[in-house]
Amino acid sequence: MQNNLTTQTHQAEQTTCCIVGSGPAGAVLALLLARQGIPVLLLEEHMDFDRDFRGDTVHPSVMEIMDQLGLADRLLAIEHTQIDALPVQTAGGTVTLADFHRLKTKFPYIAMIPQVHFLEFITAEAKRYPNFRLVMGARVEKLIIEDGYVHGVQYRGLDGWHEVRAVLTVAADGRFSRVRKLAGFEPVKTAPPMDVLWFRLPLKAGDPKESSGRLAAGHILVILNRADYWQVGYVIPKGGYQKIRAAGMETLRKEFADLLPEWADRIATLKEWKQISVLSVESSRLRRWYRPGLLLIGDAAHVMSPVGGVGINYAIQDAVVAANILGGNLKAGRVRLSELAKVQRKREWPTRIVQGFQHIIQQMVLASVLKSDKVLTIPPFVPFLLRLPLVGALPAQLVAFGPSRVHVKDV
Repeated sequence: MQNNLTTQTHQAEQTTCCIVGSGPAGAVLALLLARQGIPVLLLEEHMDFDRDFRGDTVHPSVMEIMDQLGLADRLLAIEHTQIDALPVQTAGGTVTLADFHRLKTKFPYIAMIPQVHFLEFITAEAKRYPNFRLVMGARVEKLIIEDGYVHGVQYRGLDGWHEVRAVLTVAADGRFSRVRKLAGFEPVKTAPPMDVLWFRLPLKAGDPKESSGRLAAGHILVILNRADYWQVGYVIPKGGYQKIRAAGMETLRKEFADLLPEWADRIATLKEWKQISVLSVESSRLRRWYRPGLLLIGDAAHVMSPVGGVGINYAIQDAVVAANILGGNLKAGRVRLSELAKVQRKREWPTRIVQGFQHIIQQMVLASVLKSDKVLTIPPFVPFLLRLPLVGALPAQLVAFGPSRVHVKDV
C-alpha cells in the first residue's frame, strides 16, 4: 500500500463504483448497479473469461435471481446440461443424496453452464447500460488510500498505468485476491483433507445422461456430464498430487480403471499431465470484509470448498445483497461504513453455516473414505432418512439455496 503514488499514469478517471475482478460476483454486481443507473467500472486482469475447470454449477438460487432480472430464458438458451439429482454409487448400491425435483422452484436442477459463457452473457447484458464500462487486461497494482479511506485503484493496462477514483471499490478478484493483500487482510483458513484432479474423458453414444459420484475404498470420483465430454473429478488426499505424479501416469490410469472398469478404454486417452488440472482445495473467510471505501465479496472474502459446488452461487448472492443494500446511497454518490458492515452481517452467517456443513462432510465422510481400505456400503438408515418428506428434502434445499433465499430488490 502507498498513499503517495509516484507512478506515471494517464489522467485519473472518476466513477462511483470500481469493481476489481469480473468473475461471477463482480460481473453480477456490476450488472445490478448498472441497472440502477450507477456508474460502474469493471476491471478484469485477463484478456478473456476462458479458464479451464472454473465453477460451472449454476444452482436454483442463481436461476431464480436470473429470472427476477428477466434473463433466465436467455441464459438457458446457452448450451448446457442439467443435474436433477446427486446419486452416489458404492459397493452396496446407489443412494441419492439430493433430489432437486423435490424443491418448490421453477428451476429444480443445477444448470452446468460453462463459466466463460455465463460471464460473457452477464457482461454483454451490462453493456446495454451507458453507465457501465468493462476493461480487460487491467491488473490492479495499488490502492489509493488517503486518510484511511480507499479512494480507488491504480491499474496497469495494455497502454500503461491508469488511476481510477471511486466512491466505493469492490474486491471480487477471487481466492488469490490481490486487493485483499494490498488492503492488509488475512483470511482465517481451515485445512480440508483433500485436493481434486480434474480432467476430461470421452462421452460415447449410449452413455447414461446422469452426473454421479462414486465412493470406493480409498477413492472418490465425481463424474459430470458436459454434453460432449465427461468432466471427471478424482479426489485425492491433501497434498497427494506429487506422490501420484511420481508414481507415473500408468499408475493413475490403473487406479481409475480398477475403480471404473467399464471406462478402462477411455482413461487411455489421458496421456500427459498437462491434461490434468489440480485444484488445491481451500476453505477460508475474512473476519472483516470491509474498510472505509472498500468491500470484499465472493472468494475474495470467503473461499468455499467444492463440496456441493456452491461457490459460484454464494459469490452471486453476495453481489445481490451488496447491490440491494448499497444501491440507494451509491446513486447519491456516497457509501456508509455501516452499510458495508451490513453486507457482511447479511452474508457471513449463511456462508459460515455452509462452510460448517462442508467441514463436517469433509472430515466425517470424505476423509474417512480416502483413508479406508475396506469395501464401503451405505448404512441402511441413510436411504430411509432420505425418503422421509422433510428430512429427505433438506440436502437438496441446502445445496440449491443455502440457509435462505436471496432476492433482487426492485429498482
